[in-house]
Amino acid sequence: MANGSGKKASDVFIECLEAEGVEYVFGVPGEENLDFLDSLSRSEKIRLVLTRHEQGAGFMAATYGRHTGKTGVCLATLGPGATNFVTAAAYAQLGGMPMMMITGQKPIKKSKQGRFQILDVVSMMGPITKYAHQLASADNIPSRVREAFRLAEEEKPGAVHLELPEDIADEHTDSRPIPASVARRPSAESKAVRIAVKAIEEAKAPVLVIGAGANRKMTGRMLRQFVEKTGIPFLTTQMGKGVIDERHPKFLGCAALSAGDFVHRAVEDADVIINVGHDVIEKPPFFMREGGPTVIHVSTRTAEVDPVYFPQIEVIGDIANAVWQIKEDIVPQGKWKFDHMLAYHTAELDHTGKMAADARFPIFPPHLVGQVRDAMPEDGIICLDNGVYKIWFARGYTAYLPNTVLLDNALATMGAGLPSAMMSAMVYPERKVMAICGDGGFMMNSQEMETAVRLGLNLTVLILRDDSYGMIRWKQANMGFKDWGLTYGNPDFVAYAESYGAKGHRIESSAHLAEVLAHCRDTPGVHLIDCPVDYSENDQILNKDIKELSKAL
Repeated sequence: MANGSGKKASDVFIECLEAEGVEYVFGVPGEENLDFLDSLSRSEKIRLVLTRHEQGAGFMAATYGRHTGKTGVCLATLGPGATNFVTAAAYAQLGGMPMMMITGQKPIKKSKQGRFQILDVVSMMGPITKYAHQLASADNIPSRVREAFRLAEEEKPGAVHLELPEDIADEHTDSRPIPASVARRPSAESKAVRIAVKAIEEAKAPVLVIGAGANRKMTGRMLRQFVEKTGIPFLTTQMGKGVIDERHPKFLGCAALSAGDFVHRAVEDADVIINVGHDVIEKPPFFMREGGPTVIHVSTRTAEVDPVYFPQIEVIGDIANAVWQIKEDIVPQGKWKFDHMLAYHTAELDHTGKMAADARFPIFPPHLVGQVRDAMPEDGIICLDNGVYKIWFARGYTAYLPNTVLLDNALATMGAGLPSAMMSAMVYPERKVMAICGDGGFMMNSQEMETAVRLGLNLTVLILRDDSYGMIRWKQANMGFKDWGLTYGNPDFVAYAESYGAKGHRIESSAHLAEVLAHCRDTPGVHLIDCPVDYSENDQILNKDIKELSKAL
């Protein structure tokens, strides 16, 4: 019972986290977390990672979940600490990353501070999490922690929230951690598989689309085997990059734009689309229409129907198993024709190669993408913040392995690039990691440079500087508005990096960029690169040139 006997509730909470295999708690503690913090200080299994802002802690926890499939945990106090978690919660929830937020609260049984700092945090978190709960009894901590972890990791993974009030943390209880159950995702139903196989075999030009939900190790293996057996070409969404090595001859490209790109031209040639792991939180890789291609939805969940997505066939269950069943049953058809479809990507590779050779200064985006790809090893990880460069990297950066291009095509928030790279460097200390940020996004969480240096991480932060909110400025011009309200000044980024104890570099030419990227890759520590970029031809290249190239084919 929650009385003077038994263990202190905050100690039990930490034991529950240990039982779940938690390695880190990221966050900014407050007065209302001090019992929890004291208990955490005695844990031999969990490390506290003190950040400079709760948002950075949340992004790190979410990225831990993205890499490992296990729930990342972050900590904040009540009120402003909790509200600073909101963006990270939405980032994890939309992006399918298992993440738990723990926030403090004033005593709920007897408080002498009135409504000071009091918000209904649980109700606030409800709409953007899978589970939000205030712990009102120490006895219930083990069951609520277990339930939160179960829901965070269950398909589709996402964010959960537990509020631990001061007086509950100080209670005592005889309750103990509840062991995790063994849960397996159900297999797809064989009749649905047969219907899907029949539709693919009867097609003239089927195509495979790989989405965010397919970004699982076994699913990647099964998809590669499916492509090898059938020869069916594939494309990816932005969050599906790297599921299959993009050097594969059947790769058609990444759907980085909404429509009209060379990838979309290839999809228009298809009469059956096998859509694996699609989630409508991403921009659609294609638009369905009445009388258009047959779409086969392969996922752990039934399709969420919207005006441009209403698949006719659904294969629901464990994705890797579903792809394996389809692969085992299918017989490749001699009538399938893919030459015209594949020609779009071949032409685009030639076009991209010519653009990448443009060594102008400030740096031309296609040249930048090529230089970063050349500098990164096969298993290197790039973590993109949000900006127009994200489109350039999604389209032009060849991903060799899963989870080596971390970008956010769900919430599409700014400020996540640096914390995401920091977490990647912690999970994979032996691999090369690079954060790629616009100057706007970088400055939203730039204070975490201190955290990265304090943790002794090895990573490169590449800042693409155009002294403006470049993505919105591009959209502003596209929509015919005058250029207004989107430019700003910047600090001296080299001096700024050095003030944190990092190493700063300023790019002076395209040749210098290649030299600095290699130096940062091969030199331990935290590096920041100030790289001026030229976005002046975004409209011409990302709108006009692509369409003309595609029409020519």
